[in-house]
Amino acid sequence: MAKYLVIVESPAKVKTIKKFLGKNYEVMASNGHVRDLPKSSLGIDVDGDFEPKYITIRGKGEILAKLRKEAKKADKIYLATDPDREGEAISWHLLHALKLEGKDVSRISFNEITKNAVKESLKHPRKIDMDLVDAQQARRVLDRIVGYKISPLLWAKVKRGLSAGRVQSVALRIICDREDEINAFIPEEYWSLDATVDVEGEKKPITAKLYGRGDNKIAISSKEEMDKVLNEINGKDCKVQNIKKGQRSNKAPLPFTTSTLQQEASKALNFPISKTMRIAQQLYEGVDIKGQGTVGIITYLRTDSVRVSDEAEAMAKDFISKSYGDKYLSNGEGTKKSSKNIQDAHEAIRPTDINRVPSEIKESLSRDQFRLYQLIWKRFTASRMAKSEYETTTVKLSVGDYVFSFATSRLLFDGFELAYTAADDAKKEKQPVLKNPLTEESLLTVEELLPKQHFTQPPAHYTEASLVKTLEELGIGRPSTYSPTISTILARRYITKESKNLYVTEIGEVVNSIMKESFPTIVDEHFTANMESLLDAVAEGKVNWKTVVENFYPDLKDAIDKAENELEKVTIHDEVTDEICPECGRNLVIKYGPHGKFLACPGFPDCRFTMPYLEKIGVNCPKCGKDVVLKKTRKGRKYYGCIDNPECDFMSWGRPVAEKCPRCGGYMIIKGNKIACADEQCGYVTDKKPEREE
Repeated sequence: MAKYLVIVESPAKVKTIKKFLGKNYEVMASNGHVRDLPKSSLGIDVDGDFEPKYITIRGKGEILAKLRKEAKKADKIYLATDPDREGEAISWHLLHALKLEGKDVSRISFNEITKNAVKESLKHPRKIDMDLVDAQQARRVLDRIVGYKISPLLWAKVKRGLSAGRVQSVALRIICDREDEINAFIPEEYWSLDATVDVEGEKKPITAKLYGRGDNKIAISSKEEMDKVLNEINGKDCKVQNIKKGQRSNKAPLPFTTSTLQQEASKALNFPISKTMRIAQQLYEGVDIKGQGTVGIITYLRTDSVRVSDEAEAMAKDFISKSYGDKYLSNGEGTKKSSKNIQDAHEAIRPTDINRVPSEIKESLSRDQFRLYQLIWKRFTASRMAKSEYETTTVKLSVGDYVFSFATSRLLFDGFELAYTAADDAKKEKQPVLKNPLTEESLLTVEELLPKQHFTQPPAHYTEASLVKTLEELGIGRPSTYSPTISTILARRYITKESKNLYVTEIGEVVNSIMKESFPTIVDEHFTANMESLLDAVAEGKVNWKTVVENFYPDLKDAIDKAENELEKVTIHDEVTDEICPECGRNLVIKYGPHGKFLACPGFPDCRFTMPYLEKIGVNCPKCGKDVVLKKTRKGRKYYGCIDNPECDFMSWGRPVAEKCPRCGGYMIIKGNKIACADEQCGYVTDKKPEREE
């Protein structure tokens, strides 16, 4: 009887897939990649045809030996690595590492690890798709050239251990640019006015917002303007001016892609991107379900497609019809064509069986697995359901010459909302619902006027979720790269995460500054997005991968040569300070560590004394008059505080200046090319004086 060997990537899949196949099948795992470029050298022939030199990854020798032994016994070998470019490349590497040329070898792939999907894939074996392999090779070679050519310059300029990357450097720049926007933002004052209105026959008053005067919308920007409006409104009768009825419908959401799953899991479950991917991987590879054994319960997790297979579509239709009724079935408006960048062999992320209801398998899952599976299940189910329908009523009220407005809505049909509500929608302010219809004769009384002062807010700091959304919108990276990109810049301490927000560290600012100055192309988002499009063209067989690398390399080499020459002119010496080493009497010098600058004894390793570096900014503390110094939080975020902390608790996120506010006498901070009072209530702003040249 013939013997078959199936090679997968992950050991977790072995148990799941083995259960689906007969005794003739041996299932083994490669444990991910088996060959890669050498760590000790570039490994690419940049002076020739850019051919990469692959070597066996350290520690993989034993695994390969076992695979070779089984391969010799097998009559047919199936390479069943993940269904994406990286998986295709791993299959190609296995072919060469196991010396399978001349043997009966086929590539199979499945979008879900279920009995039907695995058995069906065996009926449709194919050759390795070299276009997908070449697209992955191009990505790997480009990333290696950027990393290995630029990183040594960062070591020379800043410190060893730093790295540059084709996608990570763009992600860092995006975060730095947002930080600059926030630091330069100057708040502007504005006021709002709410009226609490009693409606005859209603238990609760409604809140109407000031719209304008007559037909014109108005903006109130100071207390004086607000006081004038209040004087003109006080004591005036409230009447219904206009009632406008309408209908609105909410479309069902699309099923999850990698990016939208990462964003929604962050918002709804508070999961970091890396955690979402780790748990989704477990759900895809297989979990032990009571009474069903080990089975993959979601489809492949790295995808930017929203397509759904005909089989899954039919299963969903049947489930919704039986569980909710035919009126809840979608009439087809919940689907859209996938973007041009996707590999359409993929589907959206969905449950492998919609009949596997989350509550029924909860006992078989960990808490986090259950929460993520439930989110995926609800989203997919909702995506196949009808839209929700609302009756809307917009009411305008006149109080003297001023117009207030409010809106109410009444649910006519819940549609997909019966199964799922997105995190953003759940947080939206609920509109009031009136028991009795409002008419132009309804009696209304203004109970209270509620003026409120506001200040415009700067752009929000990036979170992992909003950064992924931005990278996707700009076309930077692909589903498999979002999580490792963010993990890398966090691990390098270029950025830090506090609550959910991402902040740039001092090291991150230095690295971004060098990259922008010496390698503007690398950190240009349009260039990086265009490179992704070229890699897609390689995957489609339209462009030769070496052509992409050949066109990219000369410009990079010129930039590196120029940067190297400029760096040679600036010998990087340790900056000597006036601080004396208490242990050996030498002058301490400024060094860079993982968290930024620190003071160290130049006598290392004989003297190992170090201490934090507090950089004086030439400004006296507004509270006690001592020096203000640049400090960092435990996670590396910059701020300004008094050198006499903890005795003096002064701190500021913005950089203070020596000049006092002429309006309120408080301290002022730098805001881009302006100087503004630190007290938003004061609101004083002036132009920043140009710095004098030495």
